[in-house]
Amino acid sequence: MSGGASPFVFATAQYESGDWDSAPLVPANVIDSLARYTALDVAPQGVVVPLASEALFRHPLVYMTGHLPVRFTAAERRNLRRFAVRGGILFVDDHNHDVDGVFHRTAVTELRDTFAEIGPLAPLSNAHALYRAFFTFAEGPPTTSHELNGWGDNLVHPQLHAVLAPSAGRRQPDRARIAVLYSNKDYSSEWNYHPDNKRFLSIDNTRFAVNLVVYALTH
Repeated sequence: MSGGASPFVFATAQYESGDWDSAPLVPANVIDSLARYTALDVAPQGVVVPLASEALFRHPLVYMTGHLPVRFTAAERRNLRRFAVRGGILFVDDHNHDVDGVFHRTAVTELRDTFAEIGPLAPLSNAHALYRAFFTFAEGPPTTSHELNGWGDNLVHPQLHAVLAPSAGRRQPDRARIAVLYSNKDYSSEWNYHPDNKRFLSIDNTRFAVNLVVYALTH
């Protein structure tokens, strides 16, 4: 699965359980960042993609978030496994920033069960190529203001978690690509504001989203 000659379209996952649309301003913010920092051809608006739909396979990267319990349907599970095998990346971010929250507990269980045949959901090395895909994040995933302010679980999560799938012709785990990326850091709250408000930030906190997209289009 690749970006090809078509514009990159930011896709938000719609799933039957939970509140999949809890961060409606994230797509516009990420699209704005891609236009500001890269030469990528980017569609001006994002799309909503049902996880059980064939439309899922049009996108190299799909973003998923929410606050409420996650329960994938059988059709969603089948599609997500096919999506991962065909080269797609599912980025799941906990909008609760709380390891005791219902989104975290249920989403992690669903991801582990859904992708068990592909690989485990395990900590991703902070030296992974994702953190150098465009901007350099030498210490791994950038910390959010919610972690620093002690909201949620009062923890700074030093690593993201991932399911790694073998790249074509490559079997070594350290050379595998990301198929699923899971975050406890609540980037959904961090990026859920109007893009015009970036002018008030000393450092644009959506830069890591650019790395996600560039990695998805090049691996």
